[in-house]
Amino acid sequence: MKKPGSMRALEDMGRARLSENFFLRDFLHSEIADFYGIPNIPDDPELAIEAGSRLCEELLEPLQRTFGRLHIRSGYRSRSVNAFGNRNKLNCSTNAASAADHIWDMRDADGCIGATACIVVPWVWDNRDRLQGWQSLAWWIHDQLPYASLCVFPKLWAMNIQWHERPARRIRSYAAPAGVLTKRGMASHEGSHAEFYEGFPTLRSG
Repeated sequence: MKKPGSMRALEDMGRARLSENFFLRDFLHSEIADFYGIPNIPDDPELAIEAGSRLCEELLEPLQRTFGRLHIRSGYRSRSVNAFGNRNKLNCSTNAASAADHIWDMRDADGCIGATACIVVPWVWDNRDRLQGWQSLAWWIHDQLPYASLCVFPKLWAMNIQWHERPARRIRSYAAPAGVLTKRGMASHEGSHAEFYEGFPTLRSG
């Protein structure tokens, strides 16, 4: 599949189905792209679809089946959109750091593929008063799903959730308490963390 060169071709590309409930078009919205008029279109649609399909099939579908509909805050970023966001301090890392992350159609320095989406899980936010903080969902995902990395934000406990073919299995947060929750080598990394997410739904894998 070539990079779309017309509105009709872009429309057709957006119909690419990534999983049972998600299509590529679901992940192309960008406030940066919309406000500054920069097309958010993959240079390599086939690679974007390959990486995005793994993200959706292995992480987003199980989350949605278990907790109900997810809110997609952001997903794919083109190299031009991401570079503009980085230059203008709009919460975007460099393209090199965002490869195989928000830039789905760019391999990282090791030649690996990956994809990230920023999501909100409404069930978790709506039940926050009885949960043990954002950590409850983070530990649930850590124990249940093959995520590569998680990064949690204060507003709505939104999180960047990444699929990557070489998962780092690292969780960090800008929401209080900020910092690294777990990573390989930390004592907290192994074993069950079920005490942190009592009352959560049971994983619905399919």
